[in-house]
Amino acid sequence: MVYFAKWKIVMVLAICLLGVLFAAPNLVKPKVLEGLPDWLPHKQISLGLDLRGGSHLLLEVDVDAVIKERMEGLVDSVRADLRKARIRYTGLGIDGHGIKVTIRDTDKLDEARTLVRDQERDNEITVNGNTLHSAMPEKAISEARIAAVEQSIEIIRRRIDETGTREPTIQRQGEERILVQLPGVDNPERVKEILGRTAKMTFHLLDSRQVGATGALPPGTVMYPSADPNEVINGKPRMYLLKRKVEVSGESLIDAQPGFDQRFNRPVVNFRFDTRGAKKFADVTAANVGKPFAIVLDGKVVTAPRINEPILGGSGQISGSFSVQETQDLALVLRAGALPAPLVILEERTVGPGLGADSVAAGKIASVVGLVAVIVFMVVTYGRFGIYADIALLLNVVLIGAALSGLQATLTLPGIAGIVLTIGMAVDANVLVFERIREETRAGRTPISAIDAGYSRALKTIIDANVTTLIAAVLLYSFGSGPVRGFAVTLAIGIVTSMFTAIMVTRLMVVTWLRRTRPSTLPV
Repeated sequence: MVYFAKWKIVMVLAICLLGVLFAAPNLVKPKVLEGLPDWLPHKQISLGLDLRGGSHLLLEVDVDAVIKERMEGLVDSVRADLRKARIRYTGLGIDGHGIKVTIRDTDKLDEARTLVRDQERDNEITVNGNTLHSAMPEKAISEARIAAVEQSIEIIRRRIDETGTREPTIQRQGEERILVQLPGVDNPERVKEILGRTAKMTFHLLDSRQVGATGALPPGTVMYPSADPNEVINGKPRMYLLKRKVEVSGESLIDAQPGFDQRFNRPVVNFRFDTRGAKKFADVTAANVGKPFAIVLDGKVVTAPRINEPILGGSGQISGSFSVQETQDLALVLRAGALPAPLVILEERTVGPGLGADSVAAGKIASVVGLVAVIVFMVVTYGRFGIYADIALLLNVVLIGAALSGLQATLTLPGIAGIVLTIGMAVDANVLVFERIREETRAGRTPISAIDAGYSRALKTIIDANVTTLIAAVLLYSFGSGPVRGFAVTLAIGIVTSMFTAIMVTRLMVVTWLRRTRPSTLPV
């Protein structure tokens, strides 16, 4: 253990140098880093919500809206099948998590039942007299809820990433809730607007029929208001009667970018379909030249232009009363994809940067006090060897900062607690070695033999103790969330770096001193 190969010495010195280089950017301001050469490390430690300030949102996914939409589609499909089969019916509509319909032709009840079952084979079909019920089973409802929440998390992540927010926390909480924490967000209202938009875009043909005197809509139609604030009739938004059938869905979009229409001098959003969507778009526009074609976004008609000619290129343009910022946000949410269900903001908190600064200051004080206390203890207890352990301890703190910067792991207040704990634990390995060396010296061994025995015999204990703690840190990270993960990250990094500094760095300094001075007694 007292022999150090040259390649080991080079490796230890290289790791220490890299640690200093990667940790150094945290000591200067971001403006200074911009002027440094590109080959030098530029990354700084990313601070979490509790240190940097930002926005905290608790969202709830309106899963019932997904099931309702699914049932509305089932109603339309059943209506079309019954009419095609010339089966008379009444009372077709949604009933809870299913649909119901009363068949007038009793002799065709079995045929109608087959038609209803074929539309949604997983549904449970029951018959009560002449009334058919098609209901989603509990298993299907549960699966729909899970899928809606998981898809919502993925879409939220895409939208947040598009805004440029670094190190967001997006995780499921409970069955239908999603926790979103955005460190450093200086415009939470814009983020809420982006997250709150379902961004469900559909294309519909307008229906030329009239609404009944009682306000009843013609079968197979839906009424949507205009999104343009300039389209107002009697103080209310203009209403469009559209065919319920979705001609082209926004799911076929592969790109959306903000642009500017030079002809009308206004901001627009240019979109592009995939191959399947482009074909459907071309077929619909070719078959309906001269008819108005409405673009519906989140239940409002954005625009309803007339189809002058077939659109064969698979691309189009959304125009309206948009500002430049609105077109950018609309393009962002369309690129990220539509949410499967609306989101409801249940809780909102804004953490100011002042509170974060206080937390950082308190963490620094705790770290410095702990560091000084450990340094003094080691020097008083172990003398020269204590000084070597203190040098390794300072290097350990540098390596932790370098690892956090290089990995871009988020540092939270519990993470600072993990660093403070690591400072106290980092010298444990040295204490075990030094105490073992003392025992070997008292037993009459020579300095070289005592140091060799001290490191070799304490190594197994050091590894066992640190590996068990590392396993605990990994489990905390795997099963924990938020603050718990922040603590686990710094603890795990601290364990790895302290193992390196205690076993390699301290031993290199002790061995170098031993070879140069050849002491007759050890100052430990």
